[in-house]
Amino acid sequence: MHELLEKTEKILKLRNYSAKTVKSYLFYINDYIIFSKDKGIKDKQKAIEEYLLSRHNKKQSSQTINLALNAIKFFYSEVLKNPQKIDLKFAKRSQKLPVVLSREEVEKILNATKNSKYRLMIALAYGCGLRVSEVIDLKVLNLNIDELTISIHEAKGRKDRISVLPEKLLNDLRNIIAGKKPNEYLFDSIRGGKLTTNSLQIMFKKSLANTDIKKPATFHSLRHSFSTHLLENGVDVRYVQELLGHANIRTTQIYTHVTNPSIKNIKSPL
Repeated sequence: MHELLEKTEKILKLRNYSAKTVKSYLFYINDYIIFSKDKGIKDKQKAIEEYLLSRHNKKQSSQTINLALNAIKFFYSEVLKNPQKIDLKFAKRSQKLPVVLSREEVEKILNATKNSKYRLMIALAYGCGLRVSEVIDLKVLNLNIDELTISIHEAKGRKDRISVLPEKLLNDLRNIIAGKKPNEYLFDSIRGGKLTTNSLQIMFKKSLANTDIKKPATFHSLRHSFSTHLLENGVDVRYVQELLGHANIRTTQIYTHVTNPSIKNIKSPL
């Protein structure tokens, strides 16, 4: 099994899959192999069905189950070169609306963040629509202060994109890049080098806890809020799609349900 996992890792890397996807695929493939051996299931179709059902019984999300299925399909088709089709449909994804913070709530979180470096990181995530990993990966060369833009390289799906840079943050950004070389990280750790995503997420949770906000917000809620507030400001959904780097406009259109002005203007009969 060790040799198979090594071969899988090599193929994934050659296909230019992200480090996060490689790690996830290897975990689910390894877990599936152990599961099917422990259960003594030799029929491939039945083994996969039972494995996915076991994850469903553990109350795992449809997104997680689909990721496991993708990993197993890749293993059989690309590693084992098994021509037999896996006749399984993906789990239906839930249609939950994203948690969106109001402008006032974003301001409360920023005010509750006493560390200036982390406050700027949170502000950039909201002001530019960045994922937590994208904030961490920012380098000085990604900033185009004169044109008020920020470039994100090899984001999710290995795609590059450009987003807007808030003019309000320019003084803070000029101070933090002073003396730094273009290829240096914008936000480095105390020990030097890149910060971890976990450290930023923990800081966000602490700041959120120090407010009166009751929403189950996460760091990613800042990106949701960026998208929703742009649409509320009248920005065309296609431009929002480009700023977020979404491949499919349907992914961006979920925010139109959050900010539907027609529904918000309806008065309850009570």
